Amino acid sequence: MLLAYNTNGFAHHDPAEAIELLAEIGYRGVGLSIDHGLLNPYADGFERAIETMQSLLDRLGMRSVVESGARFLLDPRTKHEPTLMTADPTARAKRIEFYRHAIDIARELQSDCVSLWSGVLQDSVDEDEAFRRLIDGLRQVCAYAESKQVVVGFEPEPGMFIDRMERFEQLLSRFDSPALRLTLDIGHLHCQGELPIAAQIRRRSERLVNVHLEDMRRGVHEHLMFGEGEIDFRPVIAELKAVGYQGLVQVELSRHSHLAPDVARRAFEFLQPLIG
Repeated sequence: MLLAYNTNGFAHHDPAEAIELLAEIGYRGVGLSIDHGLLNPYADGFERAIETMQSLLDRLGMRSVVESGARFLLDPRTKHEPTLMTADPTARAKRIEFYRHAIDIARELQSDCVSLWSGVLQDSVDEDEAFRRLIDGLRQVCAYAESKQVVVGFEPEPGMFIDRMERFEQLLSRFDSPALRLTLDIGHLHCQGELPIAAQIRRRSERLVNVHLEDMRRGVHEHLMFGEGEIDFRPVIAELKAVGYQGLVQVELSRHSHLAPDVARRAFEFLQPLIG
């Protein structure tokens, strides 16, 4: 496994300069959160931006994951909207189109995966209708991903329709695809009491393609610097090694951008001795 850092934790930096800094610190990978200013598929010069990023990653010898969780890229007024759970089918189609752009980026950059989530169910519909919306969107996304030889890392996210691993299992019982894999956020498991974390890693190790890492407290969805929460990371890293995980272990501290260089260094100094 390789230690990586998500660009959403460098919101106040030029993306290229942030990635250069991460390489200097010692990170071997980067989570590329598509956003305003970073591989924005709706901006002028999009194709050139992909070429520039590819050259940068090649020069630095860094692997990547394409992250699709930008807060206000698709709607400047409502965080994360629209999603695959949005009631309006035209709005859901906009999210699906965005995921296709993300898959194209991942294909060009040879990224490990495109990471995504379900979104929040905002209206009152029954379980079957909610799953129908999600599966209809995922079927289109996964079919496109397969055609581009890209895999999708689906992340259970607190507060969203698919929030826990048991809900991810319910999704898999209704829909599966060779392109559908798992992004596992270690902090989310602890936050929601899905313990022991090592058992969760072991249970779905064959599907695991992306790992997010941050400290957290039980019952509070707040991404914390390592040592400020309650997680013992030694058994977590040991289990990732035991199952033979070869992907990125990606620090996700999006609310620490105002201290990004220092936080990235401290996170590296904490995690690298465990990963080796």
